[in-house]
Amino acid sequence: MTQPLAVLAAEQKSADVTDWPDRIGWIVGLLLFIALVYWLMRQGWKWRGTLQGDLPALPAAPSAPGPARLELSGRYHGSTTAGQWLDRIVAHGLGTRSRVELTLTDAGLDVVRPGATDFFIPVAQLREARLDKGIAGKVLTEGGLLIVTWGHGDRLIDSGFRSDRAAEQAEWVETLNNMIDMNSTSSTDTTSSTTITTEGTAR
Repeated sequence: MTQPLAVLAAEQKSADVTDWPDRIGWIVGLLLFIALVYWLMRQGWKWRGTLQGDLPALPAAPSAPGPARLELSGRYHGSTTAGQWLDRIVAHGLGTRSRVELTLTDAGLDVVRPGATDFFIPVAQLREARLDKGIAGKVLTEGGLLIVTWGHGDRLIDSGFRSDRAAEQAEWVETLNNMIDMNSTSSTDTTSSTTITTEGTAR
């Protein structure tokens, strides 16, 4: 009776022994896999940036933009090709998520990003503002993101922002779209006046 008990105790003790070489091998393999995935992501990011090398440098804010119409503190969640919320734009730091301070003036939209590249969207380049739920891999509740569509070079870009006070985003959409409509009407009137003047001179 004593001998079977001793054998059983020995078997239980052996079961507790850890196979350290195998465990270390698995850990090293996992770390190498993670490093490979990270490297591939970095290479993909650089490759995308190279493909977007034709994107002009981002405009800087004017020295005297005028009084602020609206101000917002929140997060910048990235930019994509307009209408293609998975086609991330990374050139000139547009792919870097960050805190953001937005200021809307009659001159345009000033985007200040601590730790990332600031940029300015002239009012003439603003195309549309709307509320949406996702951009560039970031998905929130319906209407959780403020999306601003703007022109830069030969591209239309969607940039996504999230205010610390989400309720104010609707006011931003309304104000931006009113500014865009007014600027569009003003540009049309100016073009019409120029055409009439030119025709009158020709006669």
